[in-house]
Order: sequence, then structure tokens, then C-alpha cells
Amino acid sequence: MRDSQIIRTEYSDIMKKSFIDYAMSVIVSRALPDVRDGLKPVQRRTLYDMYELGIRYDKPYRKCARIVGDTMGKYHPHGDSSIYEALVVMAQDFKKGKVLVDGHGNFGSIEGDGAAAMRYTEARLSKLTQEVYLSDLDKDVVNFVPNFDETEKEPEVLPVRIPNLLINGAEGIAVGMATSIPTHNLGEVIDAVKAYMKNNDISTRQLMKYLKGPDFPTGGIVVNKDELPEIYENGTGKIKIRGKVEVEELKGGKKRLVISEIPYTMVGTGIGKFLNDVAALIENKKTNDIVDISNQSSKEGIRIVLELRKDADVENLKNMLYKKTRLEDTFGVNMLAVAGGKPETMGLKKVIEHHVDFQFELATRKYKHLLAKELDRKEIQEGLIKACDVIDLIIEILRGSKSVKDAKACLTDGITENIKFKSNISRKMAAMLRFTERQATAILEMRLYKLIGLEIEALQKEHEETLKNIARYEDILNNYDSMADVIIAELDACKKSYNEKRRTVVENAEEAVYEEKKIEEQEVVVLIDRFGYTRAVDAAAYERNKEAADTENKYVISCLNTGKICIFTNRGKMHQVKVLDIPYGKFRDKGTPIDNISNYASAEENMLYICDEEQFRFAKLLFATKQGMIKKVDGSEFQASKRTIVATKLQEEDEVVSVRVIHNGHHVVLQTENGYFLRFPAEEVAEKKKSALGVRGIKLQKKDALENVYLFEEGMETKIPYKDKDVTLNKLKPGKRDGTGTKVRG
Repeated sequence: MRDSQIIRTEYSDIMKKSFIDYAMSVIVSRALPDVRDGLKPVQRRTLYDMYELGIRYDKPYRKCARIVGDTMGKYHPHGDSSIYEALVVMAQDFKKGKVLVDGHGNFGSIEGDGAAAMRYTEARLSKLTQEVYLSDLDKDVVNFVPNFDETEKEPEVLPVRIPNLLINGAEGIAVGMATSIPTHNLGEVIDAVKAYMKNNDISTRQLMKYLKGPDFPTGGIVVNKDELPEIYENGTGKIKIRGKVEVEELKGGKKRLVISEIPYTMVGTGIGKFLNDVAALIENKKTNDIVDISNQSSKEGIRIVLELRKDADVENLKNMLYKKTRLEDTFGVNMLAVAGGKPETMGLKKVIEHHVDFQFELATRKYKHLLAKELDRKEIQEGLIKACDVIDLIIEILRGSKSVKDAKACLTDGITENIKFKSNISRKMAAMLRFTERQATAILEMRLYKLIGLEIEALQKEHEETLKNIARYEDILNNYDSMADVIIAELDACKKSYNEKRRTVVENAEEAVYEEKKIEEQEVVVLIDRFGYTRAVDAAAYERNKEAADTENKYVISCLNTGKICIFTNRGKMHQVKVLDIPYGKFRDKGTPIDNISNYASAEENMLYICDEEQFRFAKLLFATKQGMIKKVDGSEFQASKRTIVATKLQEEDEVVSVRVIHNGHHVVLQTENGYFLRFPAEEVAEKKKSALGVRGIKLQKKDALENVYLFEEGMETKIPYKDKDVTLNKLKPGKRDGTGTKVRG
């Protein structure tokens, strides 16, 4: 039996360590981009895999399924959906400042349509990605690390020559933190980097003379320009963006609003939500200025058209759209990225500083690699030039050697023992040769045509070019300004090739002020039929059709159009409905199901009492439940802004059977299913909070339950039908609350 050691430790310590390990793995290896190349691991691995597969911008497209499968098998074992999703986003020009993947097929739309399955779509690297993100991978500029199963090598970071973190932005949710970085204009970002390189002490405000602010692929207008310096200083804040709205004049003095650019936050399902919100404003009579909505967007761009009535207040309507819909929205900035293996929130200057440091590191490694190659080339060239001067001797050595080893030994160390020479002079000259190992190999491998005069001249010119390159590379490596000039030249070339005009306007705009039209207060009557169809009619129309209205409808409530009606249900809930939300029309209109305009669900609960909110504001409400519990609740407790509140507390398997307005002059009669009637004064009903159960109103017999509650006033004869006869409530024997009551036979 092997020796084993039991380590005793706190369970909380193990949980803490495990959670921290998991959190850091998600933060560093999945959710957050690296500040150096601005890419998350899944993006970096996908691009590298495409590079390895040779899917270049000038080569045919390849199936995305092939790319995803290869990436998952070699570098990213986290499921195909996450890899394909990353690939799709890198190909969507409405999400990225610069697309990194050239997609062929259905890669989704700005309106939220998803991409086709990976077996149908194809992709290849974009020209920008190949030339700016991956071009120097063969020059030992970045470290390569083992993949997850140590069968392949992958780059720790891509040698990206532009600040991709700023240009393409980033979004990601890690554990306990999230990143949200807007996209920016490539030309402006490059200008800001150059300004920093020329003056490391430059301030954020000075950098923003070059980088004006975010440049979203969807355009739009940033309206809080004055707040941007602070946001870019701290790396956190809120950017307010609006869609671009234009007014088009039509014949007959009519106008229409055309939305040609949307806030970046509306990309996806936000467009459909915006259209629904506008439709809701019309339905709820918040505006009468819009007569039609149409979404005419296409591949050419966004075009949402709102047709207006002739005398519409255009400015007020625009402000209403900014206030009531997502046409004006907020982009939360949190410039969080992985720097030095740790998550860090950085301002604009810090991001550029990290980028410039990375560029100097790349340039140093690149030019050290190139210098080493040129020095190797110089060594060989010098050997060949020297060999051309003594070519007859070298040929004599080769002809007199018995093996390559002997010839090489003579060329490198002057060893002549095993070689036949034509003369002693040749032997003495051969003994003086001291070629290097590389030079000797190159001489032995040299072809005879290299001895042609023109070839020798070409060799000498090539040697001169090599010497120039060595001098240049040494200058770059030993001189900060020379290296900076090289980096700036590369940035300028990138800007010249790939810059585009700014799409987002940055300005200071006035706060959208929307004056809501005051609704003229009038008396209406809300009618609800036995099927739950609801409508509101003018009080005069109700009076003209009073008999029919009372006969055909289960509930008739008189109220003001500015008020609310309250629905009390057997589940102990109270649902509120604004009268303005109820369709207003003619007496014979069908109306709308009450379920559609409130939280009331007819399939799950029953209406017990419906009234205008003013009806019980200064009164008491009597609640009675199936298990015989009763209480009075002050009406002020039901003044709430929520659409649904809990109106009373219920015991298990209990439900409300009655809700009524009660006064002190009332007498209460409780009737059970088995025909027991109990009468007592209203004063005996205890007043409780709505969150209380109440008190017992009647002692129930076995298998009996409270069925009805009646109220009447002394001196007024009140009859109710019970089975096949009428029961006069006034003639019932008065009793006390919590009695058993009197049995009434039908």
C-alpha cells in the first residue's frame, strides 16, 4: 500500500482559490482583449489558423466549417459556436471599425438576423489583416507558446502594427468585470499615436485634437463632446449617441422624418424594438403627428421613414423620439484590457503608451532578426568574393581532394596533407586559406556559372546592398529616433492604404426637451363584458345607450380619462390599468381583451371587483376569503405606481371570494356554500394592513367554505336570491363575528 498524506484545510480556502483560478482564466484567456493586439484569444487563434491554412486575401475563400474545425482542433478547445461567432463578428462591417475577415455568404444583418450555418458560409483574411496584423510572424517578432495539448505552437500575441483595441473596440463580460470600448477612426488613431511618439508628455486633451472621439460603423451623432476628455482620461464614462434624423419636404406641405443613421447600441434587435416603441407611442396617443412608419433599410444603408401629418411639430416630435425611444442612447465606456497578464482599466494615453512600447519591442526583434540574416549573408558574400580572386587555387584544391571533408578542412584551416597540388607554391597558398565554416560550405556549393563576369559584378553589388542594410539596421537598433521614424513610416503607409472618412459626428447638442401635450380631462365610462373585452366610451354616449350597456356588460365603471381602474382578483392581487391605455371609441366597438393591456391573466385568476382608483382612496376595503378570514384595509394602502401589487396575504390553498367598499353604518352578512348565514355590524371587522391575514369571520363546518359576502344598511330592506327563494338580509338574526351563523334552507 502506497503512503498517502492527508492535507487538512478549510473548505472555504479551497473554494476561494478555485474561484480565483477560474475567474483569472476567464479574464485572461477568454473574455478580455490584450492591450497589445486588441484581440481576445479566440479571435487571435482564428486569424492565426487562417494564416497557417494559407487562406489569404488573394486566394479563394474556404468554408468556415473548415476554419472553425481546424481552430478548435489545434488551438481553441472551447466549442465551435464561440469560434464561429467570433469569426462572424470579425466579418461584420456594422460591428467593427475595420473588418478583419472577408466573408462570403450570409454573415447576418444590422437588424439582428443571424449568420447562416458555418457549412454554408466562406471566408478568407482581409488585406488589412494579412498586411498589418500578420505580416511579420516569420521574423521572430513575438513569442510562440505551446497549444493546449502541446502538439502545436501558437503566437502569444499577434504583431499588430496599429492600435486595434481602439480601432475595432471590444466588448466582453468576464467574472466580476466587463469591457466596453468604442470603435475609432483608423486615421485619427494613427495621428494620435504619432503625436504621442513625438511628445511622450502629451496630455489626453492634446491627444484629442487628433482623435476627436469614437467613430462608430453605424455613424450617428455623439452629443456630449465636452464630457469626452474626462471619459478618455479615466477610461470610463457614458457617451450619448443619437441617430441621424433628416426632414424631407413632400408635396402639399407634408413632411417626413428619415432616420439614415442609428446609434451603435441599436445594432441588432434594437431596430425592431425602436419600430415597436414608435408604434406604441402612436397607439397610446402620445403623438398624433406620425401617420405611417416604414423600414426601407437595405444593403445600401439604414432608411427608416416616419410619414407626418401636415401641421406636425417636427422639432418636438424629434425630441420625443430621443426621449421615448432608443434613437438617443448611452454607450457605457469601460476601457478594460489585459496588460502584463493582469486586467487594467486604462485611459486613452495609457492604451497608446502600451501600443507604442509594443511597437518598439516588435521593431527591435524584427530588425535584430533582419540584421542577423544580413550578417550571415555578408559573411557568405565576402567568402564568395574572396574565392573568386583565388578561384584557380580553389579548383586545384577540389581536384586534388579525395573527400569533401578534406577540401573543407583545407579551406577553413589550411590543412593540406591529404590533397595533391601541382606545385609547392599552390600548397603554401592553400595553407594560408582561412575561410569560415559558412563560407567554405557556400564555396563548395557554388555553381560554375557564378564565375561569369556579370555574375561576379552582381555579387559585388549585392554585397554593397548588404552592407547598406547592415548599417541601416544597426542605426535603427542603436538609435531611438531612427526606430521611431521607421514605426511612423509604417503607420503612415497603413493610413494611406486603409484610412476612411469619419462616420460619426462629434458635437455638443442641447438636451432633448419634449413637451408632452396635456390631455384634456373628461369623464368616460369603461365597459368590460363577460369575455373580458374592454373599451372606454364618452359619458354622453353611455347615457344614450345606458340600458344596453348595463345589460351587455359585466362591469360598468365611471371615471376620468386621466385616472386608473383597479382589478382585484381571487389570487389576492390588484392590477392597475391606465384609462388612457384602454381603447377609446364608439359604443358598438368590440374593444380589447383586458389581458392585453394589463398584467391580469384570465387563465390563472378571476376578477372579483373592479373600480376607479378614486372610489376607495378615502374609504375602507373589506376582504373575505374562502376559509372565512376577513379584514378591513385602508384604501390609501393601494396607492401604488406598480402595475401589479399584492392586495392581501392568503393562507395556503385559500383564495379571496369578495372585495367590497365598507362603511361603519354597514351590516355584514357572510354566506357559506352549505347555507349558513352570519350577520354582524361592520364595526366588528378588524382593520389590518394589506400584508396581514385578517381575523376569522365565521366558524365553518367541515367541508364548508365561504361563498358570498353581502353589505346592507339598517332601515333599507335588502333581499338576495338564494336557491329558489329570496332571503331578506334585514330579518336575519344579528350575531357576533366568529359565530357559526344560522342555517337557511332553500
